[in-house]
Amino acid sequence: MFRQYRALTLATLLVFLMAAVFGCTTGEKEAGQGTVKEKFNGEIIGIEPGAGIMKATEKAIKEYSLDYTLKDSSSAAMVAALKSAIESKKWIVVTGWTPHWMFARWDLKYLEDPKGVYGGEEHIATIARKGLQKDAPAAYQMLDAFYWQPSDMEAVMLDINVNKMDPDEAAQKWIRENEDKVKKWIPEGVPKGNLKKIKLGYVEWDSEIASTHVVKHVLMKLGYDVELKAVDAGVMWTGIGAGHFDAIVAAWLPHTHGDYYKQVKDKVDNLGPNLEGAKIGLVVPDYVTINSIEDLNK
Repeated sequence: MFRQYRALTLATLLVFLMAAVFGCTTGEKEAGQGTVKEKFNGEIIGIEPGAGIMKATEKAIKEYSLDYTLKDSSSAAMVAALKSAIESKKWIVVTGWTPHWMFARWDLKYLEDPKGVYGGEEHIATIARKGLQKDAPAAYQMLDAFYWQPSDMEAVMLDINVNKMDPDEAAQKWIRENEDKVKKWIPEGVPKGNLKKIKLGYVEWDSEIASTHVVKHVLMKLGYDVELKAVDAGVMWTGIGAGHFDAIVAAWLPHTHGDYYKQVKDKVDNLGPNLEGAKIGLVVPDYVTINSIEDLNK
């Protein structure tokens, strides 16, 4: 009887030990232990399909032979996923760009891109339709003079996304607080808009929402009736090339929108950079322990 009891006890103990070992292993896996791919759930969280950064990421997946799925979403959904992951200390990799307010809010880093798929430093340019200079000279000169710093753009983005201001309210606030900069954009001795309509196209990146709304309110100061139209990148470039938009201040060059620009460059006026020092790439929270796109394969 005692021997039977002893054997049963040992068997029961063995079962508990095995459960503890395998249970621990499962728990560790759920907590993010395992391969780099498993920690990222095999996903790269993207934005709107057709965006230049999405095309670059599709190329990066091929160039680096990544066994990852690029998930379409939106700029807002990407940031929401990033916020949720950071709050839970989970690993996440997203398509990111600067200037962007998320870099001011969280500790983030770009993964190194040794193959140069995402290109180097970029600028954001102002593009106008042919004929705008003649049709609306004050607007054309203002757009040509428009230039600001990444910190300026980030201030507007923070008010919109963190302080929950309406984009128009945030743009007007920045203009009030930066009158000296804005004065440099306003032409002198040129006939004002006289309520002539100006149509601006833009992509719904937080950065372009900020810049386009600021330009809108400066043009309104010049007497123009300004209409904004949010579209995807392809439609924005087709629209400016066909003259459906008077201008865009959201042209990421030479890489992100380079293919689009090549298709319309002979049909538009490139007024040059309105912001320099822009960048795109794959972004992770700073606590993620890899540093290169190549490490995603580990």
